[in-house]
Amino acid sequence: MRKVQSIRLKPGFSLFLKIIGIVLCILLGIFLFYRKEISDLTKLGYSEKSSNIILFSYKKDYVLSIGENKTLNKAFESKYFNENYIDNYTKIDYVNQKDFIKNINKLIDKGYSNQDINILFAHGTSESISEFAKRDKVRYLEEFFSIDYAKLENYDRYVKHSDETGDDEEDTVLIVNLDLDKEDYTEVKTVDKFSFDMLVNKHRGLSEDFVPDNLVNIESKYASSNDLQINKTVMNQYIKMYRAALSEGYELIINSAYRSYSDQQEISDLYLKTYGQEYVDKYVAKPGFSEHQTGLAFDIGSKSVNVFLNSKEYTWMQENAYKYGFIMRFTPRNQDFTGFKSEPWHYRYVGEDIAKYIYEHKNMAFEEYYAMFLDI
Repeated sequence: MRKVQSIRLKPGFSLFLKIIGIVLCILLGIFLFYRKEISDLTKLGYSEKSSNIILFSYKKDYVLSIGENKTLNKAFESKYFNENYIDNYTKIDYVNQKDFIKNINKLIDKGYSNQDINILFAHGTSESISEFAKRDKVRYLEEFFSIDYAKLENYDRYVKHSDETGDDEEDTVLIVNLDLDKEDYTEVKTVDKFSFDMLVNKHRGLSEDFVPDNLVNIESKYASSNDLQINKTVMNQYIKMYRAALSEGYELIINSAYRSYSDQQEISDLYLKTYGQEYVDKYVAKPGFSEHQTGLAFDIGSKSVNVFLNSKEYTWMQENAYKYGFIMRFTPRNQDFTGFKSEPWHYRYVGEDIAKYIYEHKNMAFEEYYAMFLDI
C-alpha cells in the first residue's frame, strides 16, 4: 500500500487562511448583531427600510423608548423625514394618505400644534390638507371640526354659511355637506351606482339612462295597476309588511313605484301645465332627481280610504314600516333637508338597520343620516 503524503502549507499561506477565518468570524458576528438589532425594531412593527435608517441614524434607543408608532415608521421611510420634528411624529395619529409626512411638515411649519394636525387629518384628504396648508394658520379649528363628519374641504363654506345665517356648528356642517347652501338643481353631484342607501334629491341626480338593479313586476294584488315595477328586494320586504298589516286588518296598496327619467319628465310637464311652476318646485322632482327612478320608492295608499293621511293604514305605517326597512321620506319636520313638502304616502326602502335608527331618532331626515354615516 502506498502511504498518503500529507500536504504542508507554506507558513505565509497558513497565516493568510487564519486571517481570513478571523475576518469571516468578525463579519458573521457583525451580521448577526445587525440582524438582532433589526429584529428588535421589526418586532415593534417598524419596516426593514425604516429599521435600517433608525440604526444608521443612531435612533434605536429613542425608538425603543417610544415603542410601536405607525407615524414614526412612516416618517423614517419618507424622504421628507425631518429630525427636528421627530417628537411631533410620535404624537400624530397615522392615516394612510399620500404625502402624509410632507403635509405634517407643512402644518408644523405653519405653527399648528400636534392636536390641530390630528384634527385636520381626521377630517381631510391628502389633497384638501395640501391645499389647507397653503393658507394662513386658522385659529379655531374646533369650531366646526368637533363635528365628526365635518370635511376640511368645506371649511370656507362652513364659515360663510355660519356668518350669513347664524346657524350653529352642527346645523352648518349638515347643511353644507348636503350642498343645501347651494341653489336647488345647481352644481349637482351625479349618482351612478345603485345601492339601497343611495341618496337622490335636488342636489344629487341620476342620469337619463340610469336603471336600478333587479326590477320586477308588482303583482296586481299589491298594486292599483298592472304595469308597476320595483326592485326585487324592496318587493319582498313590502310583501312581508303587507301581510303583517293585513293580519291586523289593514289593507295597503301601491299606487306608484319605479319611474324612468322619461316618465318623470311627462309627470313634471303635466303638473307644470296644470298647476304652474310654483307647485312643481314644491311637490314635483325634476327628471333625474326623483327617488322613484331608483326603484326603491313607492307611493302607498289605503284600499278603504281615498286620503291616505286620514286612514288607519297611515297610522299603522307610521308605527311599523321601519321594521321592514321603510321610511316615510318626506315628513313635515324634514322639509328643509328634503326640499319637498310633506308626502305622507311616499315611502322609501333604506334597509332595516337604517330605518330603525331613523325611527328611533324622531324620524330624522334620510339626508341627516346620510351626512352623518354614509357620506365618508
